[in-house]
Amino acid sequence: MTNPPSAAPDGPAQDPTVIAQRLNLATGFQSSERDWVVHRLAALGSRLRSFPDTQVELEISIKERHGAGQRITLECWISRNPRLHLVSTSSAGDVSVAVGEVRDDLIRQIDDAKTRTEHRGGHARRPTP
Repeated sequence: MTNPPSAAPDGPAQDPTVIAQRLNLATGFQSSERDWVVHRLAALGSRLRSFPDTQVELEISIKERHGAGQRITLECWISRNPRLHLVSTSSAGDVSVAVGEVRDDLIRQIDDAKTRTEHRGGHARRPTP
């Protein structure tokens, strides 16, 4: 397998370093696939960069690989107040497609969580009468 080229080779959004430092490959993935998975998840880096390294854990797993019930799960734990546990799954038959789906869904979940936190912190303004 070759690593797919990033959309913006010089852009920080595609920097796989953030993911490489925080990702644990769990059930179903071989250590030889680590670089490929890290590059597929690189777009998450820009969302996670705002949290200190010690606050974020990522884990990706695959069950029933190549079977009819194949399922990829990407979990993200962010240690903050309140602690976040985000989970994204895909049952796409192609591993590359499934990893892309869980990545995109986790990006959406992180964006939603950041938005909720900002509003809770008093940043939302009341409309003036």
